[in-house]
Amino acid sequence: MRRIDASQDLQPEAVEGSAGIVRRFIEDYHEKLEEDHLFPRFEKAGRLTDLTSVLRAQHQAGRRLTEQITQLATLQTLKDPAQATMLANALRQFNRMYRPHEAREDTVLFPAIRGIVSREEFAALGEDFEKKEHQLFGEGGFEKMVDKVAAIEKSIGLYELAQFTPRA
Repeated sequence: MRRIDASQDLQPEAVEGSAGIVRRFIEDYHEKLEEDHLFPRFEKAGRLTDLTSVLRAQHQAGRRLTEQITQLATLQTLKDPAQATMLANALRQFNRMYRPHEAREDTVLFPAIRGIVSREEFAALGEDFEKKEHQLFGEGGFEKMVDKVAAIEKSIGLYELAQFTPRA
């Protein structure tokens, strides 16, 4: 977004590759598991139903944004100021929604699952999720996705963590 706003060079492949990772790993795997296995358990238990409703709606909105970002991730878009602004806005909307979405899952939803399923069911869910990961991505699927993210970060100069440390 910063590069688009400043009319700096940006490789459309980095944006498209990132959107592809979101589509395959987040939407088609992570969110699908939540929608098929976690949300129904909360809803059946009558717990956090308002939250699961919002999260489900955000998954749908995220899929629409990912599609828009994928379509706009072209060199032609980046050369056209109006279309580049549309891409930057879609990226902003994605980040604006998913940062609190992820935080709420991590701090409220995921910890609460242990209160509605037995220890055995919790372990079985973990095994089922891992099997699904292997089916979709092969052995070491998560690690492969992490490597893809690292490659994109390196290609656009975001890999080195120290650069984000504030200077005193």
